[in-house]
Amino acid sequence: MLVKLLIAAFVILILYNLGASLFYMLSDRGRSNRTVNALTWRIGLSVALILLVILGIATGVIQPHGVTR
Repeated sequence: MLVKLLIAAFVILILYNLGASLFYMLSDRGRSNRTVNALTWRIGLSVALILLVILGIATGVIQPHGVTR
């Protein structure tokens, strides 16, 4: 259950940073680096989430499953 909450928190943070970067892009009109910073955070969080999932699968905390026919 904790793993699912952690993954959901990462996804929410990623979506928040994506929305923030859109807002900054529309409101700043290129006068500040806030858009770049928000997108950098989004990429960093995405990479961290992927590494977290890989680590979870490697340690056995997350059990991958295939689609059955």
